[in-house]
Amino acid sequence: MAEEKSHPPSSILHPRPFLIAGPTASGKSEIALLLAEKIGGEIISVDSMQVYRGLDIGTAKPSAEERARVKHHLIDVADLNEAFDAARFVALARAAMREIQARQRTPILCGGTGLYFKALLAGLGSAPPSDAALREELEALPLESLLAELAERDPVTFGKIDRQNPRRVVRAVEVIRLTGRPFSAQRSDWQTSGSASEFCSIGIARRSEELKARIDRRVEAMFAAGLVDETRHLLERGLEKNRTAMQALGYRQVVEHLRGERSLAETIELVKARTRQFAKRQMTWFRRQATLEWLEVDADQTTAEIVSRISSFQTRA
Repeated sequence: MAEEKSHPPSSILHPRPFLIAGPTASGKSEIALLLAEKIGGEIISVDSMQVYRGLDIGTAKPSAEERARVKHHLIDVADLNEAFDAARFVALARAAMREIQARQRTPILCGGTGLYFKALLAGLGSAPPSDAALREELEALPLESLLAELAERDPVTFGKIDRQNPRRVVRAVEVIRLTGRPFSAQRSDWQTSGSASEFCSIGIARRSEELKARIDRRVEAMFAAGLVDETRHLLERGLEKNRTAMQALGYRQVVEHLRGERSLAETIELVKARTRQFAKRQMTWFRRQATLEWLEVDADQTTAEIVSRISSFQTRA
């Protein structure tokens, strides 16, 4: 009689994924890279700008050498003339997770785009798809007008939204006009497509002064690496026509510099300031919206030490 084959436990069949979130320049990408090497993982980028081909320096996209060390997913999956949203992210991320786990490897979702994390965990909800004509109409309006309409029709969203992000304000007003319902009501009605318990969810945090210094060094390195030239080439490829990509930190400010609106030195300082503001908003969002086990990382800790702290989380219930 043929010997009955035993089946490995489900925890081996489907390695529990890691979710590593945190503000820009916190070191999460380096942590994810070393963690992947340690546990046999592959990285799924959770970054709304790294999906675009050509947005390399300004998005701190992993280098060719880093991608050779560890397989990365959801990087360079869209052209500048394509729209990319949370729904497409969730579809691609779920497919990548299944593919990685089928190879008995561990998915490591790493990034700082909170909306994409929430869409993956909480679902996409019932908000309607974008309407091209209405979107064009709204994008032509001054931001102040959109905010005034949002304050009147949905004060809850007005009180929470990033008012310096025209793309999010436009989307909120668009949904309200299309449905006649407050955007906040629809966001709270999201349907579950995943579960926080499905992941080992880690938040990377650093002291504010250390994070500020890391941001300043990163911005300076980006400009030294050729961010201005990269932006110039992207403009030739239609960067300004992609309103989402134009919101990417650094590129928008460099475009203004290339138009003669400010000097290079002023532009570098502005990008530093905008990035620090963005990192603060990211931390606020993750603290309020996500269920993460936060690691307060000290400046003198090595990446290897940090990875040693978190690699054991995979076996937790």
